[in-house]
Amino acid sequence: MDNTAQPEPVVNCHTHIFTGDHVPPYLAKTFLPGFLYWLLPLNLVVYLCRKWYKQVYPLQFRPAYKRLQRVVYTIRIFINRTFLLLAFYWIFGTWLTFQVFNIVAAFSGLQTSLPAWIRRVLAFMAQHRLLIKEPGTISSILLVMALWLFFPTGRNFLLFVFKKFWSILGMMPGKQTKELAGRYMNIGRFAFYENQKDVFRRLQHQYPDGTRFVILPMDMEFMGAGKVKQDYYQQLRDLAALKQNGGDIVLPFIFIDPRRIRRDADFFRYKIENDRVVLEDCVVKEYIEKQGFCGFKIYPALGYYPFDEDLLPVWRYAAENGMPITTHCIRGTIFYRGKKKKAWDRHPVFQQADGNDQYSPMLLPERANKDFSVNFTHPLNYLCLLDETLLLRLLSGKDIRQETRDLFGYTGPEQPLKHNLSQLKICFAHFGGEDEWQRYFELDRDNFSTQIVKHPGIGITFLKNAKGQVTKGKLEMLWKGTDWYSIICSMMLQYDHVYSDISYIAHDNNIHALLKRTLQKENSKLRRRVLFGTDFYVVRNHKSEKKIMADTIAGLSTEEFDLIARQNPRRFLRLDVRYEM
Repeated sequence: MDNTAQPEPVVNCHTHIFTGDHVPPYLAKTFLPGFLYWLLPLNLVVYLCRKWYKQVYPLQFRPAYKRLQRVVYTIRIFINRTFLLLAFYWIFGTWLTFQVFNIVAAFSGLQTSLPAWIRRVLAFMAQHRLLIKEPGTISSILLVMALWLFFPTGRNFLLFVFKKFWSILGMMPGKQTKELAGRYMNIGRFAFYENQKDVFRRLQHQYPDGTRFVILPMDMEFMGAGKVKQDYYQQLRDLAALKQNGGDIVLPFIFIDPRRIRRDADFFRYKIENDRVVLEDCVVKEYIEKQGFCGFKIYPALGYYPFDEDLLPVWRYAAENGMPITTHCIRGTIFYRGKKKKAWDRHPVFQQADGNDQYSPMLLPERANKDFSVNFTHPLNYLCLLDETLLLRLLSGKDIRQETRDLFGYTGPEQPLKHNLSQLKICFAHFGGEDEWQRYFELDRDNFSTQIVKHPGIGITFLKNAKGQVTKGKLEMLWKGTDWYSIICSMMLQYDHVYSDISYIAHDNNIHALLKRTLQKENSKLRRRVLFGTDFYVVRNHKSEKKIMADTIAGLSTEEFDLIARQNPRRFLRLDVRYEM
């Protein structure tokens, strides 16, 4: 009899299977000047990709295509076996390669960044009238097509030019331009699949049997980038059907946006019974308590703070029931595309020092969307939920409704709350981003970034100085100068239910050194709060899912991988607990 215990299944705590129909068309808004983003709608990319996969790609399997393939092969092999024809082929092919190279370089503006020897060759050819000086649009297209179809060596050279252009994208105004292009490519790559079930099957087949997946939907209707083709409620219904068929391997969350709560009266409703938040009939109750959804997903970069007043009842319900919340915490390309509102000029809770012991709401001077959206994403915002002092300050705001204050037993700015959110279970997705991990290493002289090493049991004390005295201006200094890795780790150390996952950043093998250090056995608290996740399929422009999984296993010990991929997710998701609500 084999008594060998089977390991718990791997849990990928961060995946996406939404389709191109769930994404608004104008993601290029604020990246491209003026109204040029209208020329690059995402729905056009999705449409063209689906046409390709459904109508063009299958042509290669038809008899007519195979007959043409045989004819082309016969011609090519005849040329290869005839010396004079082969010599002419190579001479003409070399000329055509440089001609097309010149066309592409002129179109992309790469002439000045070309290697010197290539510029000399092109200058020589132009001087001796060996280049078509200004070919028209149709002629340029025909020349490029001829090179692409008939000269593989030249085609590879053209791809080299494209890769150079791709690297230039990363240096164009706006550091995220290249990442946005990658996002377009990812969605186009999976555009062939028109429903979430098929996307999920692609994910599932890259993992061992029994692997479980947290599936995070996206509600992008309110981000100001145009109207989505398929509404959010259909996305939820499809996820519920997938959950019903997939059972325990499918662990969907429900996406919460405070603007939907305000707009759709049936989305979230609650009452207080026996001093607890109880859901009334509403969308959230349907999916959390009846359809078996496992938690909540938020994405503040879409234009709201995680402590938005209309989210507070949701968070009390989540805290009382141990429901996990996964929040986006990385700089990225998906963010609010509308205009910055006046209310966002200053932070609603944090203060800045104005001198002479005077303080005022902290100024948030960022104007560009990609910059001011980071103010919503910043991990310090979650202290306004977890820390009772800051939650009190939030509830003391002049615009807060009395109903919300009553929800927490607020009786005054100096009085303790009857209910707080210190037990809220939050996962910081992406662990702040690989750029913040690198920043942690670079801030070797920063006092705050050294606290994780100096005080590994607590990290940074957010509100008090070394003498234990409350320091009003400390949060401002942390906001503006401290890396997010140190902030997140400190919150994980100080609050029993704060986690973080390595989704997206898992593609970068450079994180392994700091990840292994985080998972050291001496870090008994930290190591129990790190979760495995990949961010499928968003991360596909960097690596395939199989490659990320293989690299993560190779970079960690078996014990470390089992900890973040098997043991910690069970605690975070309460997989051994049945919800009784």
